[in-house]
Amino acid sequence: MKTSCSERISAVLAPLFVTILVWLCAFPGCVQAQSSSVVGANLQRISNGVLMLMGYSLVPDVTTGSLSFSNAESGNPGLSMTSLGAGFTVSRDFPLYLEGTAAYSRFDPTFVVSDGTNERSIPAKWNTISATVGLGWDFPIAQDLVLRPIVNFSYGHVESDLSIAAQYLGNQTGRDISFLDNGHLDAVGVGGSLMLDYERYRPENEIDVELRYTNIYLQSVGNTSDAVKGSSDAQSLSLWSRWRAPTGLSALDRPFRYVLEFSHTQFLGDLRGALGFDWLTSVGAGVELDSSKYPILVTRTRLLARYKFGDNVQGWSVGLACSF
Repeated sequence: MKTSCSERISAVLAPLFVTILVWLCAFPGCVQAQSSSVVGANLQRISNGVLMLMGYSLVPDVTTGSLSFSNAESGNPGLSMTSLGAGFTVSRDFPLYLEGTAAYSRFDPTFVVSDGTNERSIPAKWNTISATVGLGWDFPIAQDLVLRPIVNFSYGHVESDLSIAAQYLGNQTGRDISFLDNGHLDAVGVGGSLMLDYERYRPENEIDVELRYTNIYLQSVGNTSDAVKGSSDAQSLSLWSRWRAPTGLSALDRPFRYVLEFSHTQFLGDLRGALGFDWLTSVGAGVELDSSKYPILVTRTRLLARYKFGDNVQGWSVGLACSF
């Protein structure tokens, strides 16, 4: 997916490290102090921005399950994001709802370093892993309709590819780079969601509709460097729906179904406009194989192709999902 983001979100990077790196590239034969600075760097704003990026993948959402932005045309930071999520209710008799999401993202900003005369671009690559779990309870309010409050807990870790190089430079130059030695960012989040879930299953068709509001507050914790402590308020309002019906064909002694899907997410709080758009819509179509007749763990397997679009952004994805 490609976009021209209206707002650049830079990743956390130590100005001291960039100064040393630029100096070594320019004068590899000697060691002396240089007066350089990172142009436009604001570590507090940067760290908040990293947490905002993490906020896009905290809960299961097909619009943000796979995102990729290229900086080839615009010069904006490149970003790729992939997540895996699931949610289910234990049973009608014991309506405990459980969900979980695990995500990985890579953010590739570029810093500009200046010594007052010359400027040099220094690329940085940051990797983020995050996970969220949710516990909820289904309260029936009508036939096939439940109200589901959910409590969410999140954890995220951000670290730069340059951290190993930073330690090497510290050993070679003897400089104090304590910020880089702890130049990672750990964050925890707590919040909740409120969902209306409609499920109507009939032999002729199956309908699922979910309306969900989520609010999770992220805060840096632990031995994260003081220079990059940050916070972010991740909020979203989403509508997800799916229609499944038999194609008239059979496979594995069960109906072979076609699947249609629609999803729309409005990003709120700090997420709104963070990547240059306020909303994303996804429309998808695919097929579903029913293997429930056989004693295997997976009862259904779905393959869907999705087209996604929003403010100045569009793209596509292919998703594989299983029911147990």
